Amino acid sequence: MNALRKSDFPLIDVRQHLETGPIVLVTSAWKGETNVMTLGWHMMMQFSPALVGCYIWTGNHSYELIRSSGQCVINVPTVELVDQVVSVGNSTGTAIDKFSAFALTAAPAERVKAPQIKECYANFECQLFDANLIGEYGLFVWEVVKAHVALSVKNPKTLHYRGRGQFMVAGEMLDFHERFHPQNL
Repeated sequence: MNALRKSDFPLIDVRQHLETGPIVLVTSAWKGETNVMTLGWHMMMQFSPALVGCYIWTGNHSYELIRSSGQCVINVPTVELVDQVVSVGNSTGTAIDKFSAFALTAAPAERVKAPQIKECYANFECQLFDANLIGEYGLFVWEVVKAHVALSVKNPKTLHYRGRGQFMVAGEMLDFHERFHPQNL
C-alpha cells in the first residue's frame, strides 16, 4: 500500500475526522418542562454497567433541566429524521416546544422522567452516574438503566456530524467477528 500524501489541516476542523458516534437527540424533563436537544459529543466509557459520557454546554437550555433532574434519554435517530435533527439543533427550548414544532412524539420512559422519542430507532434511558466533571468540563457521565432498540432495523443509517453543516451516513456493515479473539469482541 502506498503512503497517503497528507497536507496541513486546520486544528479547528479536526473534529471532522474524530467525532465519536452518531448524532443523538437528548430529551430531558424537570418540574413539568420537557426539552430535546441535538448532541454529537458523546462516548462509551464502560460496558458493564453501560456508562456514556456526554458533553453538554452550559448555555444550552437543556443543561439546567438535565443537571437538575440527573436524568435524560439518549435517542438515536436515523437519516429519515435529518430535518428534525437540524431543526432541533437550530432552535432553543426557551422559545418553542420542539416536540410539537418538529413532529417528534414524546413517549413515556420506564425508568426516568425524561421522554423517549418514538420516531428514533433506539432510546437509552439514563441516570446520572458521576457528576464530578460537570462543573469544570460540562461532562455528564450517565449509566444506561434501560435500553429500547427496534431490532427490525438491521443496519441503521445513523447520522455522523462532520462539522460545517455536513453529515456522513453510516449503515454499511462490515463483519469481521470471526477474525477477532473472543476477549476482544
